[in-house]
Amino acid sequence: MGSEYIRLGDFIERSTINNKDERYGTDLIVGVNNEGVFTSPKGNPEGVDLKPYKIVYNGAFVYNPSRLDLGSIAYRTEGTCIVSHLYIVFYLNEQGKKRIDPQYLFMYFRRQEFYREVRFRNFGSQRPEFNFNDMSDIIMPLPSISVQQKYVDIYKAMVANQQSYERGLEDLKLVCDAFIEDLRRKMPCKKIGQYIRQSNVRNSDKSNDFVMGLSTKKEFREAQSRVNRNELGNYKIVNPYDIAFVPTTDTWKVLAFAINRFDKPIVVSPIYEVFSVDQSKLLSQYLAMWLSRQEFDRYARFNSWGSARENFSFDDMQNVDIPIPEVENQKSIVDIYNAYIARKKINEKMKSQIKDICPILIKGSLEEGGQQ
Repeated sequence: MGSEYIRLGDFIERSTINNKDERYGTDLIVGVNNEGVFTSPKGNPEGVDLKPYKIVYNGAFVYNPSRLDLGSIAYRTEGTCIVSHLYIVFYLNEQGKKRIDPQYLFMYFRRQEFYREVRFRNFGSQRPEFNFNDMSDIIMPLPSISVQQKYVDIYKAMVANQQSYERGLEDLKLVCDAFIEDLRRKMPCKKIGQYIRQSNVRNSDKSNDFVMGLSTKKEFREAQSRVNRNELGNYKIVNPYDIAFVPTTDTWKVLAFAINRFDKPIVVSPIYEVFSVDQSKLLSQYLAMWLSRQEFDRYARFNSWGSARENFSFDDMQNVDIPIPEVENQKSIVDIYNAYIARKKINEKMKSQIKDICPILIKGSLEEGGQQ
């Protein structure tokens, strides 16, 4: 049996069931990111009215109607949760369950072709939102359920492989965390101020145009805002193994920082704080481990000051105290942590490959089903 075109709305049904009796608490609040993954909320959910939140059960598709063109749609398989009332939640209806494999539909959504269609349908709207009626009007080619399942099996195998790799990744992280906790119990702490030195070297000759920004993932990334290459003279230079951080903590709710792991200097915004570390006593990579912990994010937020903006200054950084073992012991745990960082990057690449394989699998299924 070949593929046929269907109207998606004939096979799905919307759910607006909300948490009006507050049966579910803040621990079950999730959002959807543009990687198609359910994530914990970034802000503090305490005190939020949970009654309007929508209840999501396994088998639900959840998407942000104003960010669908960026990929903010996920398929729920991890148990009950609640999402913002702004999200749209839908399920396959009885007919849909017979005709459509939900993972196949999710693969269909995880393609640039689908995002382009969303943008096209939203074109000209003052506030583009892809509502449930828009989703229902989607016309899509659909091969037989057996063909769908064949390609879903390939997708699931790749996901299972990535998740297995990720579990091993978390084991490495647990080793690092356990080492740190053991140090906290056994060693006295020292203020790091005696081992770090503030750096204010500017790119005055404008010779360095390797401009980087900082992310909440504790790493440097390409600067997202438009950078005027003619105005880099005031930017700060960050040498290899130096550390930079954003003093303001109220914007991202975490201390955004990174260590320069590149083999050459980079330049960063003049609003960043930059400092070097005395490597003979304290390895910057060991210090970066401490600054990467959620406990330190909470510490930085608690110790931030200011009214209009909350700031964690270089002086505040100097007052941070941590256990500092011998350099050789620091190096041992840094080696494990570096292995974790390297594997984490591989894991992110695997996730990207899974996303990239979706259009290939859909194309293959349609060709096998006789629909180009």
